[in-house]
Amino acid sequence: MPERLNYRLKNKLLGPPLVRDDMRSERLSNGVALGVLSPDCISSSAYGPEQILRVLVPVVGAGAFTLVMPVTGAILLVLFLVTMSYREVVMVYTKAGGSYAVSRDNFGVRIAQVAAVALLIDYVVTVAVQTSAGADALISAFDALGPYKLEITVAVVVLLTYGNLRGIREAGRAFAAPTYFFIVTLGLVIVIGLIRKATGNLPVLPINVPGAVPPGPSTNGFLMGASVFILLRAFANGGSSLTGLEAISNGVSAFQPPEGPHARRVLVIMSLVLGTLVTGVSLLAAFTHATPYVSGFPTVISQEAQQVFGHSGVGNSMYYVFQAATMLILFTGANTSFNGFPFLASFVAEDSFLPRQLTRRGHRLVFSKGIVALSIVAIAILVATDASVNRLVSVYAIGVFTGFTMAGSGMVRHHLRTREPHWRRKVVINGSAAVLSFSVVLIFAITKFTEGAWIVVVLFPLLVWGLIRLNRQYREEAATLRDELPGTLKVRPLRRHVVLVLVQDLDLAANRALQYAKSLGAASVRAVHFMIDEEVADRLEDAWTKLDRAGIPLEVIDVPDRRVVRAALDLAAEVTADGETEVSILLPRPTYPRFSGRVLHDRVADRVAAAISALPHATATIVPFQLGRPLVQVESLAPPGEGPAAGGGVTPATRRPETAAAAAEAAEAAAATEGAPGSAPLRPGRRVRVQGKLKSVTVRPVEGVPVVECAVAQGDSVVVLRFMGRRRVIGIHPGVTIKAGGTVRSDPDNRLVIDNPSYTLLDTGPDSEDEQ
Repeated sequence: MPERLNYRLKNKLLGPPLVRDDMRSERLSNGVALGVLSPDCISSSAYGPEQILRVLVPVVGAGAFTLVMPVTGAILLVLFLVTMSYREVVMVYTKAGGSYAVSRDNFGVRIAQVAAVALLIDYVVTVAVQTSAGADALISAFDALGPYKLEITVAVVVLLTYGNLRGIREAGRAFAAPTYFFIVTLGLVIVIGLIRKATGNLPVLPINVPGAVPPGPSTNGFLMGASVFILLRAFANGGSSLTGLEAISNGVSAFQPPEGPHARRVLVIMSLVLGTLVTGVSLLAAFTHATPYVSGFPTVISQEAQQVFGHSGVGNSMYYVFQAATMLILFTGANTSFNGFPFLASFVAEDSFLPRQLTRRGHRLVFSKGIVALSIVAIAILVATDASVNRLVSVYAIGVFTGFTMAGSGMVRHHLRTREPHWRRKVVINGSAAVLSFSVVLIFAITKFTEGAWIVVVLFPLLVWGLIRLNRQYREEAATLRDELPGTLKVRPLRRHVVLVLVQDLDLAANRALQYAKSLGAASVRAVHFMIDEEVADRLEDAWTKLDRAGIPLEVIDVPDRRVVRAALDLAAEVTADGETEVSILLPRPTYPRFSGRVLHDRVADRVAAAISALPHATATIVPFQLGRPLVQVESLAPPGEGPAAGGGVTPATRRPETAAAAAEAAEAAAATEGAPGSAPLRPGRRVRVQGKLKSVTVRPVEGVPVVECAVAQGDSVVVLRFMGRRRVIGIHPGVTIKAGGTVRSDPDNRLVIDNPSYTLLDTGPDSEDEQ
């Protein structure tokens, strides 16, 4: 049968589907891990110091360039404590999950949802902030692009979404290169800038220029005239420099063993690099008086680079190289969320706090639904904030520092519980980081409340409540399905089975349902028509009498009030009233194109099925009939040795692989078998050797004897390997590659079977038998 149009389109856009064997976990060396996991963190040095100046310049004017270093020093203190806290996290929790895993292990899954919401918000806003800042870096070099900033950021998010749906992997030198490129170029800017300052050749920019943030009055008093509240706001804004610090803890499992020590080493290096770059950018801002602009561009770091490199030909070239490095690392930092968010969402969904669809991998073995959800929310935020980094920062750091708080407090609980060596010192470190991080959350919530932080303050508890409420619903559903099971297993089968086919007209859909009803072997099969229109009922009766329906009677039931669903309920209740009858109601339903079908046709079959499912001893089955495609005639499987396949093995219609991935596996198995020594055509009575991947493994009793059956694809055919008297065969599971030999026979279901074969597992695991 031909594939659907949307599937063929997906193959064109995203590439062919990947199978499980294509999913490989790549372990990273420390150098590559630093480049791959740290762009979100290190790139924040490009906009963190600017956010400090955005608060100080409008209040104290030139005094802002004196205060920027003390505020930066306070931020570096937070960086030190949080880094020390996460050094403990990565040593204990060597699997992915970060603060969510810490909170879940130490506080339980319900409280862990606070960390889950914090991280999910962090990932979403990271995409918006990083792409907006990257667009600012691009526009700083090419100011003619300024009016198209929002379009540029949205286009970048769409491009990242497309790339990740195709299966872009975060591991590899290609994704590490922008990080090192930025570190080297920004380090060069800082070093040259400090040398020029020492020699007196570093220019100082005027702060009162058109387009720049209007400067406040400059004073020489205490704190340069700034209030404590203003300093706290500046500190809160500058806290955006620490975003992404948790990335190492979220990716510990990607390190080479031993994961903990390697992750700790990379974490310290990343923090040292970040601290150095943030300090250097703040120093150059203080020296050059680079002032933030209202529009967000040119950026402060762009102005610093322009003053450091000068306006010569070489200087301009170096400036554009630096802007390219800044743009690349910011966009790469946004890409880290497309890896972190779907994985975190899948962890939370596995705990039943998010929809379980988020746990399923898609066409290219990525969590497609999580990627799409992330991009939709990020684009909505970009549109709502007009891609303004300054407006986004207001909702950024609350989620980040809430995660820091949960990780630190969770580790305190862990140390108090385990009391390992030096636990008191570790409690002080993690406790200090948790208290300080929570203080930053409070500072943000208070000082930035009117600038957008109120959204997070209001939304945060609502999201936590929503996750807990969803989990309660999942638990109630699971309890209902599980608790009623023991009693239902003991219920004896009913004596009589009746099948009713509800027909509106005698058409192909009804005919297919009637054919299916006859195959069920019920004691009674009859068609039922609920009469709403007498003319329609008369035409159906006439057609029924003219055509041979193989003895299936037609019953017409008058429904004067047109309540078809209620009539179906009454009919089912009547049939099962004796307590000895099981009724199956078949509902023929033509399937139409997705959109027009919902508009042009009713969904009565769905409503009837939902109502019938509430009755005991009653089952409703919708029998679909696909419209819009030519009828496909499937050749029945003739017994081996008969029909068109006589003398040539199995007919082409035998058990065709259902998916492109299965077809690829079957072709691979066929290629491996053809020409192999000892291989033979698959005919009953011959001794053959087969090789391929196990499509399925079934355990079933045969005449009271347990049997393990394994299906192996061989070209267009399937061979069943049957192990008699076994409930489990070590190493045998779906997906394993096996080479087996024995005498093939045909069983009553026309399957090709090899009983108790000799076999070798070609991709043995730790518990596999190599050869039997």
